[in-house]
Amino acid sequence: MEWSCTTSELEKESTLCCFCQEPWVNRHQHPRITDLQHKHVIAVLCTTTVRQCRSPLSSVFVVHTGSGQTDFGPQLEKLDKRRFTVVAWDPRGYGCSRPPDRDFPLDFFHRDAKDAVDLMQALGFRRFSLLGWSDGGITALITAALNPALIKKIVVWGSNAYVSEQDVKIYNAIRDVSLWSERMRKPMEEMYGTQYFTQTWERWVDGISQFTRNPQGSICTELLQLIVCPTLIVHGAKDPMVPSFHPEYLLQNIRGSRLHIMPEGKHNLHLRFATEFNTLVEKFLTE
Repeated sequence: MEWSCTTSELEKESTLCCFCQEPWVNRHQHPRITDLQHKHVIAVLCTTTVRQCRSPLSSVFVVHTGSGQTDFGPQLEKLDKRRFTVVAWDPRGYGCSRPPDRDFPLDFFHRDAKDAVDLMQALGFRRFSLLGWSDGGITALITAALNPALIKKIVVWGSNAYVSEQDVKIYNAIRDVSLWSERMRKPMEEMYGTQYFTQTWERWVDGISQFTRNPQGSICTELLQLIVCPTLIVHGAKDPMVPSFHPEYLLQNIRGSRLHIMPEGKHNLHLRFATEFNTLVEKFLTE
């Protein structure tokens, strides 16, 4: 098995890998890591704190669906590097973490949660916070619930703990990616190719819809009561993918959580309103 790291164009001046302290090169191999069940190619954004990343002021793991470079550019670039070591990954089947192709068994969120914890522990992070968007937010909720000793704080947005029939109608309405705007579709086709992107998206629609067969459509509703870390739920009032009853449900079922509404925000509010979002996140993480 091979472990690979890549560094982004944003961080060409970076010097050392945060795991092995060796100079960054593309596809830098880490044969010592043998406990992960698959191959990852991740982007570990080196900052001035990376030399001491085993005891950083604050470490943040970005959890999402897709590629860290396409999904979280403004966060990887603009979050305060004096205060945060930010780690982003490509989950299995996404971005550069292929093969394998992405699949969606009933436990795929739990699988991603375990992968995330395994990765961060392999990199030497004992405790860390999570930023989770969309499916990544669901993964963050599960991770926090099952690993309370590891997680400091979580921020989730565009996420849900169950799937309703209304949600399934929304998902099926966007199943056909040929109907998407070019602005939304083109980056995905450039990264994955048209065929892989189309097939994977259709599999995702089927994969997320299968949770309606669970009692009350649960993805992780029974786990929310186990979340004990400070939790910030962010919701875009104009999010077409996630109706407002989902963040309200999270607020009601995660003890001590808080909800922040962005009136003009849609599903990708962290990209469209990056400065506002980053400021909100930095304030929460440093409280």
